[in-house]
Formats: sequence, C-alpha cells, structure tokens
Amino acid sequence: MRCAVIGAGAWGTALADLLARNGHEVRLWAYEPDVVESVNKKHENARFLSGHSLSPSIVAVGDLGQAVAERELVALATPSHVLRPILRSVARGLPRAAPLVVASKGIEKGTLCLMTEVVEQEVEGATVVALSGPSFAAEVVSRQPTAVVVASDREDAAEIAQRAFSSPYFRTYTHTDVVGVELGGALKNVMAVATGIAEGLGLGFNARAALITRGLAEMTRLGAALGAEQSTFAGLAGLGDLVLTCTGSLSRNRGVGVEVGKGRKLEEVLKDRETVAEGVVTAQSARQLAARVGVEMPIVDTVNRVLFEGQPARSAIAALMTRELRAEVDR
Repeated sequence: MRCAVIGAGAWGTALADLLARNGHEVRLWAYEPDVVESVNKKHENARFLSGHSLSPSIVAVGDLGQAVAERELVALATPSHVLRPILRSVARGLPRAAPLVVASKGIEKGTLCLMTEVVEQEVEGATVVALSGPSFAAEVVSRQPTAVVVASDREDAAEIAQRAFSSPYFRTYTHTDVVGVELGGALKNVMAVATGIAEGLGLGFNARAALITRGLAEMTRLGAALGAEQSTFAGLAGLGDLVLTCTGSLSRNRGVGVEVGKGRKLEEVLKDRETVAEGVVTAQSARQLAARVGVEMPIVDTVNRVLFEGQPARSAIAALMTRELRAEVDR
C-alpha cells in the first residue's frame, strides 16, 4: 500500500519503519528539517530515535501535502496538542477513501475530545481507526514482539489497518470499542505519572501495584460513563498499556513522575526534555472530563494537585491513602 505517517517523533518513526519493512511505500512527514535530512541520508532519526537503523525505503518529507498525496492509508502520530491544527492545514489534501489510523494518545485540552473525535471534526467523512496498546517505540523499531489493538466502528477499515501493520513481531488485533481503546491509551499516561511520583518518593512495589490496580478501576469507571465496554480495559489498550507505561524504564510519563517525586518542579523537568509526556496534559483534561460526567477519579485528582497546585507529593499520596474507607468494587 501507499502509506503516509504524519509525525516523526519516536512513535511515528517506529510505525513508518514497521510499514516499510512490511513492504509498503512510506512517506514520513516531519516538522523538523534535521529529522527529514537524518532519515533520508542516514536512515536514522537521530533526534527522536537515535541509534536505531530505519528501512532505507522510507522517504521523509517536510511538506504535508506531499506526504499525504495519493496515499491509501495515513497514520497520525503527532503529539495530541498539535493534531487539530495539523489536520486543519492538510484536511483538503487527505484522500477521502484512505483509513486514517490515529496513533496519537490523549484528550484534547479545552474540548476534551478524544483524538479520533478531533479527526472526525476536522476531516469530513473520515474513515477513522484508533491504534493503541503496550508499545514502546524503541522496542518496535528493534523488532521486539509487540501486540496492539486497532479499533473502528467500520470493520473493513480495522481489517485494512490490521493487515497493513501486522508482521511476525507486531501482532495486531481488531476491536469495535473506539472510545475504550482511546481512553485506555490516554489515561494510562496519567497513571504512569502517579506511579513515577511514588517511585520518586522511594515508596515500594506495594504502592506501585496499588496505584496500577486502582488506576485501572478509575479508567474503567470513566470509560463506562462515556459508553465504552468495561472489558476493553482488561485488554491490551487498557491493562496491557497501563502495566507497561507504569513499570517500563522507557516510559516518558513515569520518568516525569519520578523526577517530580524527588522534589523537582514540573517546569524544570519538562524543560530538560524534548519529547512530549502526554500524561501531563491529559491529567488536566481527564479531571475535567470526569467532573463533566460525574465520575470520581482520586488518582487523577492527586496527580493534578501535585503537578499544578503545589501540593507536596508525599502529603498528596498520604491523603490518597487516608480517604474514606469503601468497598473495592462499585455496586
């Protein structure tokens, strides 16, 4: 297939490499001119995925219109906060029949839209597929075994994406619960910040396990309130991605939490990082979305208080542990 990947961060680059190694013709759009040059001349994304050789057949471009022209599948892997303006600038050039595979994870600030909703609003008649699951870019580009989910309300579109991305090391399952798959991918980043904060405080594995488990309960509650299937959160896009992001050393969101837990200010931590930690932005959006639908999310609230309201991390965790006693399962 003729494919385009929009966004040449680590994740977009890994997906472009995967598609190219699957035999597809791939154009990779990068905002940064040095990334275009690095991918085309050195077959490496030296800025965002240094040390990993890419398929020499990938063609990196800096022109959005050129990237999407005459493509049969377009993958969107931009940071969540720039997805809408990028789509707005290229919407007329997008092939109407091409599935748009949304690999960005987040909840848009202000609108509280999921990424597939952003696409549907900006691209009239779009055929949208959400791609999510436990998948560090560095391991995908190293061809380590990985399993993800592609979700769409159009079975044929999900199957096109499934065939395009599947390989002997990248297993792709289809799903129909777009909201659940998207929420799982977005909310797990907030939970990873929380577990990172606990780790930075020097708390143990018990605390991490509790945060992961109760974090999953919060994710499921919000998902159910928004019409998602509860079972989705027990799958790859829920529990699978949550465990990976909360425990893996490659997790940017966990890493931010660790530094904050050690006492550094959020602004200082983010200033040192070129890559985006989506959990920071999503924490605020998730809190607002939960309030809108009347869902209690104490871990999300705690992350917001620590990141944005100046509450010391240790007292915030203590407050979380001393909340009113309750049953584990909602009845």
